[in-house]
Formats: sequence, structure tokens, C-alpha cells
Amino acid sequence: MPLPGGGAALTEPGIEPYTPDVDTPNAARMYDYYLGGKDNYPADREAAEKIMALGPSRDICVANRRFLGRSVRLAAEQGIRQFLDLGTGLPTQDNVHEVAKSVVPDAHVVYVDYDPVVLTHARALRAIDDTTTVVSKDIRRPGEILGHPDVRRLIDFSEPVAVMFVAILHCLTDDEDPWGVVGEFTAPLAPGSHLIVSHLTDDAHPEEGAAAREVYQGATAPLVHRSHAAISRFFTGFDLVEPGVTQVNEWRPDGEADRTRPGGEWFYVGVGRRR
Repeated sequence: MPLPGGGAALTEPGIEPYTPDVDTPNAARMYDYYLGGKDNYPADREAAEKIMALGPSRDICVANRRFLGRSVRLAAEQGIRQFLDLGTGLPTQDNVHEVAKSVVPDAHVVYVDYDPVVLTHARALRAIDDTTTVVSKDIRRPGEILGHPDVRRLIDFSEPVAVMFVAILHCLTDDEDPWGVVGEFTAPLAPGSHLIVSHLTDDAHPEEGAAAREVYQGATAPLVHRSHAAISRFFTGFDLVEPGVTQVNEWRPDGEADRTRPGGEWFYVGVGRRR
């Protein structure tokens, strides 16, 4: 469902019409451009090209998307049948519901985002079946999400759940306490639940990281690189699944292409299991 050009209003029955801001780089649309998508505007592409000049951005985003698929598949193979994807981003290939249902056909999936660009696209997922839905909420308000009727309808927190923060926590500043946000979402999780995290880092490229953060200062979301130690803190109270918190191309690669894809040092990823 591509965005119409020229900033035309996006409408859906029962939904407030939305006219996209085509002049401000949108973080979700920039990510779409990195992945080779078409749901972006000149301002998004101009900002994205500046980022791409700093490193192999497309390879980095593909590697992150591949991690999403591997981690969801692992959780489903471990018996997880409920997935809460926080900060879902624009739908693309191998979405959570597609991967999970390929292993567990009756899997329940709730996508959460508050970016109107994402929501306009993601609401089409509601037509799939009654086990997949989209909730329009800000992940910085966990209570509103955990208590949302659509979340409570599809997610039973007395049973194991996979809670996912894939490429979203680096959009929260330290002042917004992302560790506390993760803690609120994981507090009600039953034993056996999984926490899935991917997060940008500039441990290996501090100068390029600083330049990237400047670009995102003019976008709809900031960019906050964090260290291996800071990202590992998100897994407090969880047992890390091997190989732990590691570079994205080192986390259970499916083959040589995953293992050798450029830019793996820009993402730390990990999966934890609730004790």
C-alpha cells in the first residue's frame, strides 16, 4: 500500500485523515529507503543518503531485519505463541506475524507504533485475521499499552510472551529512561517469556556515529547510540540465549551471507529468556 505522492491526505474508514509532512525527514520512511522501499519522499532520501555516506546502511538494516526473523523463529520454535512488537516500523518482508505463523499458525501478534506514517500502512494488517492487530500508542507509556483492550484480547500475560524492541530503543534518549521502559513491559512476563532487542552502537565508529546523530536531529526521531554494556542492561532478570549480546552478524547467522554482511558492528542484538 504505497503512500500517495505530493502529500495527499491518507484516509481510512473511521480514521482521522492524515496528511504526511513531506518536508521533515521521517525516521520510519528513511529506514524504508535504506531497505530499498518506495514509501519515502525527497526529504527522507536526502537525509538517508547522508547516513549512507557514513557506512553500509542498507546492509546494516538488512542484517537487522534478518535478525528479527531469526529471533522470532527461535521464540516460536521454543513454544512462544504471543508476540508484542513495540515500535514496529513500516511493514516490509518477513514481518513478525509472517515468521511466527510459519512456525505456529495460531500465533497472536500485536504491533505497536505511534508514527502516523507507520500506522496508515500497518492498519492493513488488521484484515489478515483476528489474531493480528495494530495498536496506536507511544512505547514511552507502557501502562497505556499493557492495559489496551486489543493487547489484553490477544496477549495472555500468564503465558509466555515474546516482547520485541527491534531498532527502536535507540530512538529514546537517556532522559526518557529506556531501561525503565523495558522494565515496565517485562515486569508482568511469565517464566519462559523472551525479550528480543536490537540496538545501534557506535563503539567501533565514534566519529561516524556523531555525524549520524547530527542528521537525525532534523528528523522525526533522535538517534542515540549505546555501548555494549548499556545495551546488555536491558536484559536484567533474563538469561541470555547463546551467543548473548553480540554483533548482529554473529547472532546465529543462517549462513555465510549473514555472517559476512558488512556493517555488523553497528548493531548489538540479543535474546533473553525470563527465568
